[in-house]
Amino acid sequence: MISVTMRPDGPHPPAAPLRLALDHAALAGNWRTLDRMSGSAAAGAAVKADGYGVGVRRVVPELVAAGCRDFFVAHWQEADEIADLVPSGSIAVLHGPLDDADVAWARSTGVRPVINSLPQAARWLAGGGGPCDLMLDTGINRLGLPLAELGDPLIGRLEIAVLMSHLASAEEDSPLNERQRLRWEAARRVLPHRRASLANSAGIALGPAYHSDLTRPGLALYGGVPCAALAPLIRPVITPQAALLQTRTIAAGESVGYNATFTAARPMQVGVIALGYADGYLRCWSDVGTVRAGGHELAVLGRVSMDMTVIDLSSAPDLREGDWVDVVYDLPAAATASGLSQYELLTLLGKRFSR
Repeated sequence: MISVTMRPDGPHPPAAPLRLALDHAALAGNWRTLDRMSGSAAAGAAVKADGYGVGVRRVVPELVAAGCRDFFVAHWQEADEIADLVPSGSIAVLHGPLDDADVAWARSTGVRPVINSLPQAARWLAGGGGPCDLMLDTGINRLGLPLAELGDPLIGRLEIAVLMSHLASAEEDSPLNERQRLRWEAARRVLPHRRASLANSAGIALGPAYHSDLTRPGLALYGGVPCAALAPLIRPVITPQAALLQTRTIAAGESVGYNATFTAARPMQVGVIALGYADGYLRCWSDVGTVRAGGHELAVLGRVSMDMTVIDLSSAPDLREGDWVDVVYDLPAAATASGLSQYELLTLLGKRFSR
């Protein structure tokens, strides 16, 4: 049942009947696996987007305890959110400095900007400069300095702590991987830098030629499996859980939910759980998803609503209001069932989940 926590000025409001269970040992174990696979390189961690939706302030301490010392976020406020949890100088902001305020904050905190363009380089140097990371575009055509601009005098003035690039197709057997690696190696020989970083989760599995000094796993830390080589090694980390709001019996011929997409062929016991598309459990799970309770798998019936989903209680008739069910959310299998990517499955999980 849901509990209420007291505070000096009165009780906290009860949490929503949703929670995101975290397997702490699996998270730490996944990082150690990826660090070991990185060979002589150290494994860092991408913890952007609230730790890929898992909850950054509970993810980061586990990773620090496991031995991680390099953390990558997208935005400056994400760096601020974890600054008190990690060693000084261990955070890099991937989107770089967009104005003078970004530069000033980075220099005052020791958070490193990732420089992606000549204007960002000029902005950083004009603000006083200092250690920074530099992202090179070796073929993804997203963020990153074009290779044709490597010789610009501004780049030569940067104090590059980590020289990095990003693989576009690491999870596939693609010739682009080797093209990017060769471009990357050529650039490494031109630019002075302390450490180099190319591989994401799937890139680690491509082997030592891709590891450089520092790897940057993200998805696989949280139980995602981007490539077959990682499938036997990565453990699931999160389980969405929802409370049962109501149970009811419906007669044969009655329908369930919006647009009556499910009709009972017999009398059925059904339940309504506090989970819907506003929580990231999208309508693609309608008549497809399942939950678990007491060792039983219970099917989703009809359309997923904004805040509610109906499930079949035929094999678990003893469930009552306030009982919890586990949402079946193994990331690779869920991606196949839903048509969503594993990244979307994680980051869509809404703020109503207690973490």
